[in-house]
Amino acid sequence: MTDTPADRPRDALRDILDAAARGDFPAADGGTTVVPQPSGRDAGVLAFTAHSVVFTDEDPAWVRRTLASLDCDALAATLHARFLAAFMDRTGRRTDTIDVMTVADPLPEGPPLALEEIDDPGHPRVASARGRRDDVRVWAADGGVLVLGRGIAGRLEVAVEVAEEARHRGLGRRLALAARHLAGGEPVWAQVSPGNARSLRAFQAAGYRPVGSEALFLAP
Repeated sequence: MTDTPADRPRDALRDILDAAARGDFPAADGGTTVVPQPSGRDAGVLAFTAHSVVFTDEDPAWVRRTLASLDCDALAATLHARFLAAFMDRTGRRTDTIDVMTVADPLPEGPPLALEEIDDPGHPRVASARGRRDDVRVWAADGGVLVLGRGIAGRLEVAVEVAEEARHRGLGRRLALAARHLAGGEPVWAQVSPGNARSLRAFQAAGYRPVGSEALFLAP
């Protein structure tokens, strides 16, 4: 495990994410790197192939002791239910699910889909995004919604919602693809629940590639 000095820059997590978007991952050495939270809002765990990153302002020694106390495969420890529960108990934070973390490169020009930028704070997808992201922007399409915003460490994140009556027509894939055209030249990240096979297929069809798993802990 790599313990992070208290003076390590808070952009350390962004550096790790930017490298992963380029295909440059942490060493697959079975270790865990602990870095500071990039902001007071976000803490959590990122799991890459045989290496995890815990971003927290808690004492790295506490992270090390807690992981060492688990009776499980060391490669699975950071996303083990007991560690996640201990993290929540210590910090008072909550988490929803462990997501598949995907990323896609930006695409040039405008999206090949008719979109209208809107301000709809009442939409459930928009309300959820504004609780987890900054600089949220929303576009509506016939039968769907596309949301872009700044998530952990300021990375650009996308979420899409397709109305029930518009499903099974490829709209989710086209919305996910449209986000790449709206990205302004930077990678776009999407976190998808592993059980949501329909959404996973849509994002993969739109060119998003899986790079790891993520558990995000939200402040009360």
